Amino acid sequence: MTEFFKGAKGSWIWLVIRLYVGYQWINAGFHKLTDGFDASGFMKGAIAKSVPASPGAKPAVQAWWGSFLESFALPNIELFNFLVPWGEFLVGLALILGFASIFAAVMGMTMNMAFLLSGTVSTNANLLALQFILVALGGAYLGYIGVDYWFRPAYRKFVAKLTGGEGATAKAAA
Repeated sequence: MTEFFKGAKGSWIWLVIRLYVGYQWINAGFHKLTDGFDASGFMKGAIAKSVPASPGAKPAVQAWWGSFLESFALPNIELFNFLVPWGEFLVGLALILGFASIFAAVMGMTMNMAFLLSGTVSTNANLLALQFILVALGGAYLGYIGVDYWFRPAYRKFVAKLTGGEGATAKAAA
């Protein structure tokens, strides 16, 4: 059964999922880049959700994540205002083009997880699941129909040159 997911036949499945997830990311990032974006309100809301609403109630955001947002993310809001829209846009672009597909999907999963930890569900759970499927089942064939088809062999040759040839990389893998 898993043989179907490998090679040229299965790569069409990964292409369809990759294009869908990539479109979702590029669309979200594009709107944040063109319409303006400020994450401070979102972060303040997540920090407020990390405190129980009433005695005995469970907070929607875990205390350790709220503490991270309050002590690191909020003081560095300019960094996050830059990283979030550009990260979303570039993850989407990479997935659509099939360039560094596994890395792009993992970075997308990281952002989705951060958004989920901050108390927003929206499409984050769906995208997280789809990206997990892409990485877990698609693996090396994720970008087979895309730029990765040509990029990965060229990258391997480049790394082999830097590390002393194929023999050196084979020894390191063993």
